[in-house]
Parts: sequence; structure tokens; C-alpha cells
Amino acid sequence: MLSHLSSNVVSAKARAMYGRRLTARNYQEMLNCKSVTEIARYLAANTDYDKVLAGMNDREVHRGQLENRLKHKLLADSAALCRYEISISDALATYLLQRSEVEQILNALLHLNADKTKEYFFSMPATLAIHSRLDLVRLSSAENFDSIIAALAHTPYQMLLESFRPTYDNPIDFTAAENALNTYLYSRLYETIEHLRDKSMKQDLRQIVDLYLDLNNFARILRFKTYFQAGPDYIRSNLLPFGSLNKDQIEKMIQARDAGEVRSLLAQTRIGKKTSKIEYNFADQLAERALYKICQHDLHFSVHASVIMLSYIFYLQIELMDIINIVEGIRYHLPPEEIKKLLAFSDF
Repeated sequence: MLSHLSSNVVSAKARAMYGRRLTARNYQEMLNCKSVTEIARYLAANTDYDKVLAGMNDREVHRGQLENRLKHKLLADSAALCRYEISISDALATYLLQRSEVEQILNALLHLNADKTKEYFFSMPATLAIHSRLDLVRLSSAENFDSIIAALAHTPYQMLLESFRPTYDNPIDFTAAENALNTYLYSRLYETIEHLRDKSMKQDLRQIVDLYLDLNNFARILRFKTYFQAGPDYIRSNLLPFGSLNKDQIEKMIQARDAGEVRSLLAQTRIGKKTSKIEYNFADQLAERALYKICQHDLHFSVHASVIMLSYIFYLQIELMDIINIVEGIRYHLPPEEIKKLLAFSDF
């Protein structure tokens, strides 16, 4: 357990970091930027991202380079908090590392499926290579599935991906591979939570992760039904086996006639009632906005340092994704009002 002193230190430090989060004004001013370079300059001059962007050549900013610099803040802030947190710090640091590794493997698979493997090199985070078990240099230059497998040698990911080996007639089933990797990732996180002694803290941590994964599964069911007209067996096999929704509730959603019925079924559940007032523009956004809200609440009111720390880390992950979505929207010349619809942040 945390000592009283270290508990106070990590709580105060996480809340201080949260106090330097992006504001509505920051979001609006980023939306008014006209290029990736403008956003990089704005963040460096006006936000807490100034340290990770220091020394960056802002004349020729590549989107991937900016994204990697921004993600370094997540690693730096997490390391600063883990220095004081002794009950969950090692496991949480492992989760963050594994989350980054899974993200890189999925990036490599996406580039391979799109036959754009050479582009992946420019989006590989150099800072991750210091700690990762993956051969990231080899992964970034992989031009076929065997090269990806070789880059994963002596890691759990190697065996996980072997079953998705493509054939001449069938490309990689990216959705199934993504599901397998995320199942591995979150099973490790749940194991960490289950080994904690404090029942109240354990319950609060599970609530955060359960909520996110319940709504993630809801979004997957909607997506499979709406865009792929997938059958029950396919949907069932591509859901994450976690969350607070029971098997009967999930099965009813899987068997629902259409998206409207899926939404109605969710509304009848505890998680649906809890999130009923959250507006969202597409299914995946509900999970992000709900996680955003629960993390905000716990950062203000939780008495558990581990909960405050995890809430801040999840909050920062969502903030980073919002920045990336703004960058992508500006690259594709979307109007600010359209980019707003893509964001988890909604407090304009």
C-alpha cells in the first residue's frame, strides 16, 4: 500500500498536471490553425506540451514526428507519477509500455495491409525503443508478415500473431488481430487490479476500465452491424471479454435487428443509464467521452492515489488523441465545426 506521504504526493502531483490540461480556448485556437506547423508552434508557445516540443524544427514538421513528440509527454508524466506510487507503479508502467507496443504492432499491420510499409518508419517513436522488448527498427522496416513476426521474437506477441498469418487468398484479418492484442493488453491490466489489497481502490479502478470496455464493445457491435452487416458469430468472436455487461445483455445486442435496437438495449443497462446524458456523434466517441467524464470526476474527488494517477493517464491519452484528430482534420482541410465532432472534448 502507499504510505500516507507518498499518497499525498502522487495525488497532488497528478492534480497539478491535470490543472495544466488544455482548455476550451486552447482547443478553439488549435482549430483555427491552418497547418501542422502552426499547431506545433501554438502548442510549444501556449501549453504544457512546450517541454516535449522544445528544439523541434518547426519549419518542416511531419505529422508523425509531431505525434511522437506529443506522446513523449504521456511517458514523461507517467514516469514522474510512478516514481512516488508504490502499489501499482511497476504494473502501470508495464501497461503503458505494452499499450505502446500494441499500438506499434497494429500500425505495422495497417501499413502492411495498405502496402505502405515504408511510410511506417516515419511514425515509429524513437523513445519507445529504449524500453521496448520489440525490435522496433526491424518492425518499422518490415515489408512482409514474416518480418513483423521476426521483430516480435521472444515476446508474447509473436505467438498471438502467428495464428493470423495471411495466405495468398486471404490478407491479415486486422480486426481479429487487433482484438487478440487488446485482449492480452487488458487482461494484464485486470490482473494488476485484482492483486491490489484495498477493496475500495480495486472497485474504483475496475469501474474505470469496465466502463470504457463496455462501451467499446457496444461500439464494435454497432459498427459490425451498420457497416459490415456481420453475423452473430463474427461479432461475438471480435468482442473484448471484459466489462460489467453480462453475457445475456451482450448476446441480446449481438442478436438485435438493427443499430437502433442495440442502442435501446444499452439504455436499459446500468452502464447505459449512467451514460445516457452524454451526447456523441458516432459510437466509438461515447466510450471516449464517458471515460473522459469519469476520469475528470475521479481526479477531483477520488481519495485513492492510484485511481487519481490512472485517471490522469487515461485523461491525457484522450487529450493526445484529440490533438491528433485536430491535426488530421486540418491536414484534410476540414472546417473547424466538422473537426469538433471528432473530439472527445465537448466543453466548448
